[in-house]
Amino acid sequence: MIPLAFSTNAFKKHSVQQAIDAIAMAGYAGVELMADIPHVYPPHFDTTARKQLQGTISRGNVQVSNLNAFTLFAEGDTYHPTWIEDDAALRLKRVDHTIRCIELAADFESKTVSLQPGGPLIGTGISRGVASERFADGLRAVLPVARQNGVILAIEPEPGLLIQTSREYLEFKQRFFADEPLVRMNCDIGHLFCVGEDPVQIIRTMPEQIAHIHLEDIAENRVHQHLAPGKGVIDFPQIFAALKEVRYPGWVTVELYPYEDSAARVAQAAYRHLHLLAR
Repeated sequence: MIPLAFSTNAFKKHSVQQAIDAIAMAGYAGVELMADIPHVYPPHFDTTARKQLQGTISRGNVQVSNLNAFTLFAEGDTYHPTWIEDDAALRLKRVDHTIRCIELAADFESKTVSLQPGGPLIGTGISRGVASERFADGLRAVLPVARQNGVILAIEPEPGLLIQTSREYLEFKQRFFADEPLVRMNCDIGHLFCVGEDPVQIIRTMPEQIAHIHLEDIAENRVHQHLAPGKGVIDFPQIFAALKEVRYPGWVTVELYPYEDSAARVAQAAYRHLHLLAR
């Protein structure tokens, strides 16, 4: 059976404790923690808060599937500060945030931290080559902490950012981190579909690169808008069949952040839609 989790980033109008309780009640085996305000932003999350949350997780009988370090609302917005800013001080904020997220992931026994793939490139005036070098430099700065804690840095391709496709991820990986097992991919099924790729084929052809999976539905027009499973055209039976075929050993986390006003209900509906496929 492939374990299913749900991300707390759909519960931004609730506390992280309320989110975990709702996710556990829906039937999920795991919970992805949003490493940002209002949930587990590391500078605001001291030792006492961490112990309290570990108790909540234990009582819910769930595990942490992933530490989501993509956004940085506490310092900027969904994307900023990025790994590729012209301002070195802003790049350092992203590096420092990621280091703290790795340490937080280790505290909650998460094997992965999912990362923004560099940041938005269009309109910045930054060349792809320079942006790639900056992103690689940032990852090199956090890798010692990742190695110390045994946490995988999972780059998440996303439409409109430096790395949009699995092909671009692989080019970046082979150029800068070909022999680094702790740099891998957070495979977001919907994102790959949005950029014209076949997620089923990606699972079958590069399973060794996939450290964690995000799951959501996408409309037929391939617009990047996360939809609840069953509301779009993603072929979930084929997705899970491919994961079983390659013996994928990790988590599948449902990520439905647009549903802030109905997070618990949507989490329950997504579980009902997916849990039989995961068996």
